[in-house]
Amino acid sequence: MRKAFIAGNWKMNMGPKETATFLRKLAELKPNASGKVDAAICPPTISLPAASSLQDGLNVAIGAQNVHYEENGAFTGEVSTSMLKEVGCKYSILGHSERRQFFGETDDIINRKVSKCLADGITPIVCVGELLDERKEGAHFDVVKLQLSDSLKNLTAKQVDNLVIAYEPVWAIGTGETASPEQAQEMHAFIRKELVGLFNDGVAQKIRILYGGSMKPANAEELLRKVDVDGGLIGGASLKPDSFTELLTIAEGVTQ
Repeated sequence: MRKAFIAGNWKMNMGPKETATFLRKLAELKPNASGKVDAAICPPTISLPAASSLQDGLNVAIGAQNVHYEENGAFTGEVSTSMLKEVGCKYSILGHSERRQFFGETDDIINRKVSKCLADGITPIVCVGELLDERKEGAHFDVVKLQLSDSLKNLTAKQVDNLVIAYEPVWAIGTGETASPEQAQEMHAFIRKELVGLFNDGVAQKIRILYGGSMKPANAEELLRKVDVDGGLIGGASLKPDSFTELLTIAEGVTQ
């Protein structure tokens, strides 16, 4: 059985002071005390040191929202895997729809980032998902298939052993809309089938696939009970200690 994973993507929210306040409150709430669920928060880069300094004893790992595929050099505004490791990052989100849409990231760029993270011991959370027009046109499976194959090209089954995939229907991010549990399960099952073809069944059954389309306490249990939905990449609901704790509690209950 795959261990449930709840990861908070804070996007461009929560500076160092707010991050410290969040984690001190989280320490009071003591979520995920059993450790039955994997949990992570992914603050803005500037807040990573604050998060790292306060994570002890929380059973909550730290992740980044992006990373560069080079180790160092003239890449203004970027950070490397070694920098992330120095501040205690275990994960990095890669290929989020906002990176694709606003910053022109291609599957080839994402592939280079995935390879770099895997080589350096950072677990990638690789995002895939379709736009509203693509779903309306019935092209959603083709879009996700291409994103998967191109983002994971030239990687071996051994390399992707603990990779994480996040399916984010772009039309359900920040809109209040959510894919139905049935739609989520359909796409997650499709992704797992594609992973079998790209690698093998053993790897496909091990890789966790998170739902990244406005999961919140009100809909989390129904989504998490779907056989191929292994957790959530959480946006707004991860910005408040109470709702993030509630999500972890729901995920823990589903795994029992």
